[in-house]
Formats: sequence, structure tokens, C-alpha cells
Amino acid sequence: MRALIVVDIQNDFCPGGALEINGGNEVVPVANEVIKKFDLIVATQDWHPANHGAFAANHLWRRPGDVIQLNAREQVLQHMHCVQGSFGAEFVQGLDTSNFERVFVKGTDPAIDSYSGFFDNGHLRSTGLGEFLKQRGVREVFILGLALDQCVKYTVLDALELGFATFLILDGCRPINLQEGDSEQAVKEMTEKGAIIVSSTEIRA
Repeated sequence: MRALIVVDIQNDFCPGGALEINGGNEVVPVANEVIKKFDLIVATQDWHPANHGAFAANHLWRRPGDVIQLNAREQVLQHMHCVQGSFGAEFVQGLDTSNFERVFVKGTDPAIDSYSGFFDNGHLRSTGLGEFLKQRGVREVFILGLALDQCVKYTVLDALELGFATFLILDGCRPINLQEGDSEQAVKEMTEKGAIIVSSTEIRA
């Protein structure tokens, strides 16, 4: 049994959004084509409370990019994004969500951020995604979405850690690339851990 995991294709990560990723909207047609090839599709969704500790706006005299300690973990502060119930948190218009079996929200605890679709950054709490997939008998997961070098990467690494055969659909992702080479380093890290890189055209129904 295999499943497709669609990671965080939300308005705030696409052009015009609070954390705009260059070309973020370009993953939508790729995702829509890949979705047609799977019987089981799940999605992850950043779903932050407005008072989240990762938001620079919630810390006096702090700016996005500053580094603080949040819940005893290093946290790079961000612009406010994907706030629960906001337009920015919605899936991008045009993304075919009609066959999403479940949507797993993350980043809901204001005291800790959550990049992976499986766990928060401290692995203190599960989103339920791993348990759901195992209950459905899933052995292989295919992953695409935003952003390649952050939430996609950590979702891939956790999928591998949980024992899933994990395929990264590279043309269905776009990176942030805060530092030059971040995307290449992310792909290297994922492949070294066991992820298999594929293109959307290689996937068969």
C-alpha cells in the first residue's frame, strides 16, 4: 500500500503570501497530476495560533531571522503566517483537495514549532499522520510540496525514521533557499538517509 503526502501547499507560501516561496504556485499543476495516480492522499497544513512563539511579532524588539530559545530549542523567528482560519492558511486555489482523505494540521502549539508533518520539532507530540498511515497498511510514501528545504525535508526524514519507503517527488517541490545551496544540501541529506528521488512523470497509477 502506498500513499501521497501533500505538504503545506498554502497561500502564505505562494506568491503574494506572508512567507512567499519563489515559484511556490508552480507545484500546484504537478500535485494535481500526481494526485490522479493515488488511491490514498493525505495533506499537511501549517495551522498556527496567532500567539505562536515562532512569530517575531510576538517578541518585543525582535525581527524575522532573529534566533531565540523557544521551549529550550533554538528557534529562528518568522513573519506571522498560516494563522488558524486565515486566508493565508488556506490551500492554494486550484489545488485539487477533493480526494484528500485526511488533513493533518501542525504548528498548533504556541510553545514549539512544527516543520515535519509527523511530529513537532522536539518530537514531543505526533500529529497522528504516522499512526494513520500504518493503520491503513501503508508501506511506501511519496512526498511533494513546500518547502523542499524545510517542511518537506523534515517530513521526508521522519517518514524514513518511521520505517516507510520514502520517495521525494522533486519537481513537485520548491525551496526557500535562505542560504545559497540549501536545497542541494537538503536533497543530499534526504538521499543519504534513504529517500529515493523521483519525478512526477515516473509515477504510475
